[in-house]
Amino acid sequence: MFTLPQKESRMTTACPDSDSIQGLPGNKGDGLERECSRKPDQKPLKFYGVGDPAAVLSCSSPYLSSRGSIIKWFWDSAEEGYRTYHMDEYDEDKNPSGIINLGTSENKLCFDLLSRRLSQSDMLRMEPALLQYPDWRGHLFLREEVARFLSFYCRSPAPLKPENVVVLNGCASLFSALATVLCEAGEAFLIPAPYYGAITQHVYLYGNVRLVCVYLDSEVTGLETRPFQLTVEKLEIALQGANSEGVKVKGLILINPQNPLGDIYSPGELQEYLEFAKRHELHVMVDEVYMLSVFEESAGYRSVLSLERLPDPQRTHVMWATSKDFGMSGLRFGTLYTENRAVAAAVASLCRYHGLSGLVQYQMAQLLRDRDWINQVYLPENHARLKAAHTYVSEDLRALGIPFVSRGAGFFIWVDLRKVKQVEMRYLPEATFEEEVLLWRRFLENKVLLSFGKAFECKEPGWFRLVFSDKTHRLRLGMQRVRQVLEGQPQLADGTPPRQIQEPRGPHR
Repeated sequence: MFTLPQKESRMTTACPDSDSIQGLPGNKGDGLERECSRKPDQKPLKFYGVGDPAAVLSCSSPYLSSRGSIIKWFWDSAEEGYRTYHMDEYDEDKNPSGIINLGTSENKLCFDLLSRRLSQSDMLRMEPALLQYPDWRGHLFLREEVARFLSFYCRSPAPLKPENVVVLNGCASLFSALATVLCEAGEAFLIPAPYYGAITQHVYLYGNVRLVCVYLDSEVTGLETRPFQLTVEKLEIALQGANSEGVKVKGLILINPQNPLGDIYSPGELQEYLEFAKRHELHVMVDEVYMLSVFEESAGYRSVLSLERLPDPQRTHVMWATSKDFGMSGLRFGTLYTENRAVAAAVASLCRYHGLSGLVQYQMAQLLRDRDWINQVYLPENHARLKAAHTYVSEDLRALGIPFVSRGAGFFIWVDLRKVKQVEMRYLPEATFEEEVLLWRRFLENKVLLSFGKAFECKEPGWFRLVFSDKTHRLRLGMQRVRQVLEGQPQLADGTPPRQIQEPRGPHR
């Protein structure tokens, strides 16, 4: 994760300045063109978190433009925790005392199934058309297969159309492209928080688009409510607050199933959010990248494309990728479905910078059309392994007396480390984000990488995302190290003390 700096404000949780702990997301920027040494002279905005990196950079590189300096700052800020992990990555044979990664949302459970399928002869094809420039939207054979695939798995009431499909190299590129073509520089999207924090970077670096946080809290106020529940009332409050401060909101971002909560929006809730967006003429970007990673049947997941009637089809744009559901985050395949031809054409124009090779497009079409393998081999086994790993970690957390939020979707559990332990010792001595990051650092020193809540713009200090979609031996060792920290035993499994590391700025992805 990464952060944009911001000053203290009433409704957003502020990041410290550049001399203190980094890695806490939030923004309030008004353009990339200012000199790095210039300080903001306006009051901090209360309702959202997009900051102006140029306002806190002490100087720009003599070799980079001001934009380039800001982009480099994002890299430095975002990647430090992740680089710490890569410098000391756990390996069962070569580095058994290395860092266990329970912070990156990747599915590492089904490589055996995927490697066998992707190595079969039907995946290997070479012809001139695959080595030449394609239609920038993606080869027609792939877009046809994507339309059939989404029609089936999203349970759309009518077949989806290939001409409404655009293919890019992952959802990060889709967020960047949509932000750029839907918004003017300085405009904003609403997003329920906590949210997958990298979206801040996706929409800002190319489009200079802000995020207006719709802050959710863990308190349960009635029998029909749940922790971190999104309501139309909260959307209205955030929108009105942004408008009152001169921020033009152009859209709403929804992640379903949600990251990091694992929450699932019911069809009724989706309809309400879409009606809200229609009333205010807002685009809705729906990220459904975990739609096939719902491993509890009782969760009742429904795609937005399954709704009988979209309130505003021309402003509803749906994203999906193979990165999560097929454990292929390194392959980089994402797809957009939109009935708005102007939006599709504008995004397709950017595909010349974010396209896929013809060989990968062919492989993806072959994979998506193999319904027998997906339904009879991959999905049942993937769901069974996800459920077993989730059960293992959740039982460990219950044994420690740690509350958590999880609804049977995705790869992560949203863990509450604010509480008083049974031995009358707090995990967080004080309810501050500084203490949250210090606890995160203790985990990293004890060779386990988690993600802390402020990296997801959670307004309550003490929440952590713990990824469970990993092999049993790594999960067991990772949870052993988590337990050592929480029980006040900051030492490695072999009894050696952890080495000191430089203060990281935050975990990532």
